[in-house]
Amino acid sequence: MPLPSKRLFYILSALAFIGLLASLWPSLIILWKIALYSIIALACIDLLLVYLKQPIEASRNIPSSLPLGVARHISLRVHNHSQRSQQLEIFDHYPQQMDVKGLPVSVSIAAQQYADIQYKLIATERGKFIFPLIQLHLCSLLGLWQRNIKLDVVNETRVYPNFAALSQYALLATDNNLSQMGIIKKRRRGEGQDFHQLREYREGDALRQIDWKATSRSMKLISREYQDERDQEIIFMLDCGYRMLAKDDDLSHFDHTLNAILLLSYVALRQGDAVGLATFSGESRWIPPRKGYHTIQNILNTVYDLQPSSESPDFSKAATDLLLRHKKRALVIILSNIRDEDSDDLLPAISLLRKRHLVLVSSLREKAIDNVLSSAVKKLPDAILNAATHQYLQHRKKSFEKLLISRANAVETTPDHLSVELINAYLNIKRSGVL
Repeated sequence: MPLPSKRLFYILSALAFIGLLASLWPSLIILWKIALYSIIALACIDLLLVYLKQPIEASRNIPSSLPLGVARHISLRVHNHSQRSQQLEIFDHYPQQMDVKGLPVSVSIAAQQYADIQYKLIATERGKFIFPLIQLHLCSLLGLWQRNIKLDVVNETRVYPNFAALSQYALLATDNNLSQMGIIKKRRRGEGQDFHQLREYREGDALRQIDWKATSRSMKLISREYQDERDQEIIFMLDCGYRMLAKDDDLSHFDHTLNAILLLSYVALRQGDAVGLATFSGESRWIPPRKGYHTIQNILNTVYDLQPSSESPDFSKAATDLLLRHKKRALVIILSNIRDEDSDDLLPAISLLRKRHLVLVSSLREKAIDNVLSSAVKKLPDAILNAATHQYLQHRKKSFEKLLISRANAVETTPDHLSVELINAYLNIKRSGVL
């Protein structure tokens, strides 16, 4: 259906005003009729011309994968195949799970030319999404009508957890500036568990590093250099229960956890370890530990459409399932939001896992708790809220202390610091040689 433009409404308003004047001065009736018939004729001719124009073509350039919560530019190209310039208003039909800035766009395209248009898009939810069509409002020659054109331009994209941090880590690791991310590397030359290579003695090397046989052959001091153990296995146990639905910013705790899993997986793979994933308290998915950077893509394809459920965490069942699936000793990292009421289920699950594996529990703490404690207490409701928050934290602290008593490694942090805390805990475990 054609759409009347603002210009046509202005003309009709002027015509109505002339009609009002003609009702007061009958001599103006003839002028009103002439204007009425002229406008009707021009509107019909203009409407006919807009449908006789050659059609417009459009295409969309969108990446096949998008990172969650990161702005990306989407490009549209619109071709004008007619013999005169065209005035267009351009819309793109994007999924409702995305925030868009820069649409609609008004543009004038010369004859036999095209226009490239960009707008900014931020994905707010993971999964597979369809861009079904591009919609155009084509202005008529006199500007009285807009032809509504819907072009079936279909594109599909997948929204993954934010993998942009991987490139940042790789860049900083290359420049040895990982401290900018908060990652602490304490390893000194010569430390480690596995033999790496022989090299010339350097000042500061321990005497126990000297290889006397190689020294006697080469007639100069030769030291052994060691590295952290390799070929170990890391398995993430990801809670997909209702607690991971909590939000402190644009991303849920679940999405922050997925981002941390990706970054730690990349770090572990660089260390020569294998990485696997198991989900529980919701949809159950399993990736056995594998080495190689293709494992990152495997994890992305497995979790990109995974959403937290309304279920409560069942740690005992998750531990039993993992022991049935995987026999070799591994570092099992449990990712959840631990509460004091979880002790009765979590502690037996950890005890069960520790018979074969090394366990690291990572518990997310809501940032809103820290915000309450840092806020000034001015009124009675503020004091009540502050006291209740301290009591809540005290219960959580007792639950956390029980984890430490059970000889499990444990980390508690806010979602935005989860990646760094996990990497530091992993590197500490590697350096200690306990795995």
